[in-house]
Amino acid sequence: VDGGIKTGRDIIIGALLGAEEFGFGTALMVAEGCVMARQCHLNTCPVGITTQDKRLREKFPGKPEHIINYLKFVAQEVRQYLADMGYKSLDEIIGRVDLLKPAIPTDHYKAKKLKLDYVLQKPDFSKPIKCIQDTNPIPQSKQPFDLEVLKDVLPAIEKDENFSGFYVLRNTYRSFGTRIAHEIVKRYGDRGLRTGKLELNLRGTAGQSFGAFCVPGMILSLTGQANDYVGKGMAGGVIIIKPPKEFKGESHKNVIAGNTILYGATGGQVYISGIVGERFAVRNSGATAVVEGVGDHGCEYMTEGTVLILGKIGINFGAGMTGGTAYIYDPEGEVDRKINKSYVKTEALEEEDIEEINKLLLKHVAYTESKIAKHILDNFKEEINNFVKVVAIESKKPALDTDEAVVGK
Repeated sequence: VDGGIKTGRDIIIGALLGAEEFGFGTALMVAEGCVMARQCHLNTCPVGITTQDKRLREKFPGKPEHIINYLKFVAQEVRQYLADMGYKSLDEIIGRVDLLKPAIPTDHYKAKKLKLDYVLQKPDFSKPIKCIQDTNPIPQSKQPFDLEVLKDVLPAIEKDENFSGFYVLRNTYRSFGTRIAHEIVKRYGDRGLRTGKLELNLRGTAGQSFGAFCVPGMILSLTGQANDYVGKGMAGGVIIIKPPKEFKGESHKNVIAGNTILYGATGGQVYISGIVGERFAVRNSGATAVVEGVGDHGCEYMTEGTVLILGKIGINFGAGMTGGTAYIYDPEGEVDRKINKSYVKTEALEEEDIEEINKLLLKHVAYTESKIAKHILDNFKEEINNFVKVVAIESKKPALDTDEAVVGK
């Protein structure tokens, strides 16, 4: 259970209602120094927690010991409640709704109508009322596909050498590439491989989180399609997704990858020849991407990085965006009514923007053979006039000429 968990009493009540695990969120943020300024999305956090601005991040007061200390006191309170109740462990009270007594206010017309009978229904104690396994069962009987691939690439990782291989993916292979990234980071840090390149040519349908936490030196080229969270948290490397050559449709009119692509990415490049889902580049903090259309809420909370969109966008584009740049191909003039004008604005292209768009188009064609990108390049002098630049509104960025960020400003 989670949501508003703060004290030992909250844990006791959750356990009595059947909870076995307890999630802490806001309370731990406060323990780390959060002052609840309610401006996490503005990049102006006065204590440096939810900001990319270096001057504000220097104000961050948190230490791991603060959370440890807080949770020790929560655990102590849990012990005190258990002792008062006559029990020795949480396991003994899990599901014991008979120990709860409703406290429904009688002076409120809505509260008086609350019925908690279903919540407080006594479980069948002839059956286990809590998990009796030490660990959760492995959801698949076979060895994870990542481990099979890792056997092939590990020698190259060890020697920082080049590797190239071909593999077929299925949609049950989740987080493909993450274990490989882990082995690289263990040896070389998050800067990735120094000289070697791991080029994995793939075909099929990737499961959730394809290329998550990818690092420099990795090149994942998928012919097929992918589910949600492509490139989640990636710090480097290149991810390519393109339709097979036998595909007869137009890539910029067909969906090829799911939602929440590049969630929290800090680096790397993504080239996708097709439309992607909602919340594309949410919380992107440094990655570069080219796609051919996005769903609603694109570039939400983006703080850094560059995206080039060669197709239509959904509504609420740029909500909470405080940094980075989005270039959108907009021959029909729809962008202005789809962006969130509380956070972003459109600007005319400058010479450096034109050069950046041209460079990204060339890379996109080289990696994916995109027809829409090739068409734009072949007619670049005319088509460049159909591009719109979207950036964060200046007032939403942190004021760098002041010594202090002001709560609520």
